[in-house]
Amino acid sequence: MNVPVYTAEEARSRETFLALMWALSYPGRIYAMPQAADSTLAQIGVALLDLETSFFSTDAALTEALARTGARALPPEDADYHFYPTCDEAALEGIARARKGTMLRPDESATLIIGCAFASGSTHRWQGPGIQTAAEVRLGSVPARFWSLRTRAIRYPLGWDVYFVEGSRVIGLPRTTIIA
Repeated sequence: MNVPVYTAEEARSRETFLALMWALSYPGRIYAMPQAADSTLAQIGVALLDLETSFFSTDAALTEALARTGARALPPEDADYHFYPTCDEAALEGIARARKGTMLRPDESATLIIGCAFASGSTHRWQGPGIQTAAEVRLGSVPARFWSLRTRAIRYPLGWDVYFVEGSRVIGLPRTTIIA
């Protein structure tokens, strides 16, 4: 009986997926992902994207790397996953158009992956499922407009799940988390 060989890339994708899963399960906690050969956002794409998913990115090189997963590049209003290396004006325009799901299909909302800086910028107090009492989270390079877009988008069960990424570390922000 032949058994397929478990490759280093498969192990890296598995560890990346587990870090992402735990990050949404326990919002505000920092989780380490394995070091990526490409960019960390591309490694996240390898873990999440497949032939049945779609993505949007404002970065041409990242779009090319994500296309190698077999996923389709679509406009922001149609994409399952959004990848933004930085939260600049172009990213905010895409985020404003991201799907929020419907009451019949809340699972059709977009997931946002945003590059930023941890432990800098303004402090936000997060509360909700997966957080014992409250989490104090500092995220730099995330403009105030992002937070207002999120406030308008979140009408549970509607809204986006968000991953903030710095280097090989990730923080999850599910739509169930309240920003105080």
